[in-house]
Amino acid sequence: MLSEKVTCNSHGQDSSYFLGWEEYEKNPYDEFKNPNGIIQMGLAENQLSFDLLQSWLEKNPQAMAFKNYNNQSIFKDLALFQDYHGLPAFKNALVKFMSEIRGGSVSFNPNNLVLTAGATSANETLMFCLNNPGDAFLLPTPYYPGFDRDLKWRTGAEIVPIQCSSLNGFRITKSALEDAYKQAEKQNLKVKGVLVTNPSNPLGTSLSLHELDLLVNFISSRNIHLVSDEIYSGTVFSSPSFISIMEVLKNKNLMNTEIAKRVHIVYSLSKDLGLPGFRIGAIYSNDERVVSAATKMSSFGLVSSQTQHLLSEILSDQNFTKTYLSENRRRLKERHEMLVNGLKKSGIWCLPSNSGLFCWVDMRHLLSSNTFEGEMELWKMIVYQVRLNISPGSSCHCSEPGWFRVCFANMSEQTLDLAMQRVKSFVDSMAKQDNQSRHQKLMNRNSRRTKSLPKWVFELSFHQQEIVANER
Repeated sequence: MLSEKVTCNSHGQDSSYFLGWEEYEKNPYDEFKNPNGIIQMGLAENQLSFDLLQSWLEKNPQAMAFKNYNNQSIFKDLALFQDYHGLPAFKNALVKFMSEIRGGSVSFNPNNLVLTAGATSANETLMFCLNNPGDAFLLPTPYYPGFDRDLKWRTGAEIVPIQCSSLNGFRITKSALEDAYKQAEKQNLKVKGVLVTNPSNPLGTSLSLHELDLLVNFISSRNIHLVSDEIYSGTVFSSPSFISIMEVLKNKNLMNTEIAKRVHIVYSLSKDLGLPGFRIGAIYSNDERVVSAATKMSSFGLVSSQTQHLLSEILSDQNFTKTYLSENRRRLKERHEMLVNGLKKSGIWCLPSNSGLFCWVDMRHLLSSNTFEGEMELWKMIVYQVRLNISPGSSCHCSEPGWFRVCFANMSEQTLDLAMQRVKSFVDSMAKQDNQSRHQKLMNRNSRRTKSLPKWVFELSFHQQEIVANER
């Protein structure tokens, strides 16, 4: 017999977020081989700055050859067993890079860092460390669809949504936090913490200082944890600037308190450096018990020594990292504007954003009905007719139908331009059909009114026409 984990459907793969990927994989767009295929706009991947990384590798061939600066091979050293804690050189380079992203406003202790095989592993590891099966974490909506899998599937954790509204740009409020906590209590769930993504996936907005203060005060009053997933921290391309939860703790003089021990950061190089295939993730915690437990658990998902060595060489080159962060942000801003302006030409508005690899797009006016059934109907038309894979808001647990996450950094300018052309044609055709439908309804209404008029009205009308004709 197989384990229940193998046979159950709780992994979340039946979400429209993953179903869209499946449809894309059946018919992927290729400029030459399949120009009518589905364009992948559901993948939050940063492909805009590979040339910068490749240029660095060409200038520093010894890093890829696993040689030191004396041209001596270090392959054997890297190939043999390494401590679960990770290479000191890499951990030192990574915490300096994290500090650089935050403008040097805070520093990080490498001894508080636990390496994991990507942010997915980091988030799950934290759930194992902080939760007992059946305990809950509060998450503001909309949130990354993969959390239903990452946080819950193996850990037995529960998610209770913090319902955020478009009325204030989906910002976290005190009342929403309190309502979510009460909702968990009604479900007899023990709340162990709050998890936020900052900047937000899927909103593309960074948390305000007010929101961060709310969160710190909330976890302090409830004696619970706060996990801040900051994997998009280096993608903030316009104001307001990024504020890390560590900056808030520092400014409140809370760094050496029990509150700070209940705040944990998740980081990764998947988004900022565009290296999801390298599987580099990390947990940063001020609680030595969490660090110790997470380090033991990391033995089930270690990062290869070769990968750590290569990235330590890249991140230690501070001239390169400074140039990379600046140029990558510029390119993200440029591509973001291209998507926003392209959608605007079709009469589609985006939530104002300052970060991330996507936009939160408002298509409520295109719904046939203001329901999640109407949202799914529109989503299927976009996937199968427009041939774009985007993520419906319902897959992100948005409480309002008609919002979609649309990614812009995983394709060329030409492909994005084609996607915008497809959207324009689709919206224009919908408008034409709508006008025709309205015209037909008007004609039918007039026809019904005409048929209901008495016979003498037609005779009078005909008589008046004769009079007018004779007068002429």
